[in-house]
Amino acid sequence: MPLYEYKCDKCGATFEVIQKVAEPPVKKCPQCGGSVKKIISPPALQFKGSGFYITDYAKKEKPSESKPKGKTTKAATPEPPAADKKPDKETTSTAK
Repeated sequence: MPLYEYKCDKCGATFEVIQKVAEPPVKKCPQCGGSVKKIISPPALQFKGSGFYITDYAKKEKPSESKPKGKTTKAATPEPPAADKKPDKETTSTAK
């Protein structure tokens, strides 16, 4: 059942009442008998643990493929020309 908070217009007292949703709201202060108003307050609901945020369901990357966090700028280092690169073993054929 929900917990509702009320404030008295006459004496300024605040109090909480556990009520069903279908029950009528409280109209009188239990201390002085003055009129009361329902106070809207944030819910006391907390999500703890994993699984409550969209990134918790994201595909996990392999450690070798992980990217650094934040913005990074790549240094201006030119790649060596293709002639300087060593050929792959798979693409090189040796004729006997």
